[in-house]
Amino acid sequence: MNKSVKSSVMLIVTCAVLPVISACNRPVTEHAPVASIGTDVDDSVITGKVKAALLANENIKSLDITVTTSKGAVMLSGFVNNASQIDISMLIARGIQGVNTVENQFTVKDGINTVGAKIDDNVITTKVKSSLLSDAQIKSFDISVVTRNGEVQLSGFVDNDGQVQHSVQVAQNVEGVKTVLNHMTVRK
Repeated sequence: MNKSVKSSVMLIVTCAVLPVISACNRPVTEHAPVASIGTDVDDSVITGKVKAALLANENIKSLDITVTTSKGAVMLSGFVNNASQIDISMLIARGIQGVNTVENQFTVKDGINTVGAKIDDNVITTKVKSSLLSDAQIKSFDISVVTRNGEVQLSGFVDNDGQVQHSVQVAQNVEGVKTVLNHMTVRK
């Protein structure tokens, strides 16, 4: 097995296992819907299959796409080059066994992203993720963060509207963030 295939397999395995681990640490409140470990495992498998199919597609091949799954509902988010990539991504996700619905939360990239800007965006993404994970009101592995030219996109499934609003506020307070796009959905 060559190095890039091994890296892809490790990425897929990590993406499939991380949500299961985070589900074990998720606090249950009276307002939060309760998902079983079996549901979280099924969702992780679906997420892994969608990510693998997107990476394998010649027209997509993007690590800027985030896939989040909750009870078979798949949310695709991140930055893509054009509307065609959105359409192809949606078709690919719908074709995966176990996917009930697919939600489009993509943003089309504007302009060219330089190496320096990409590094800055990675730093901002890391700071936003750290801030979200360390915040007592949020502590969620279910919020994905992608940054392009200082524009932060938050996506994923959260427990309530309060978490949505607070997550946006936390992200806005991170140095270097120009704007925050909210693509989060409350779990049903």
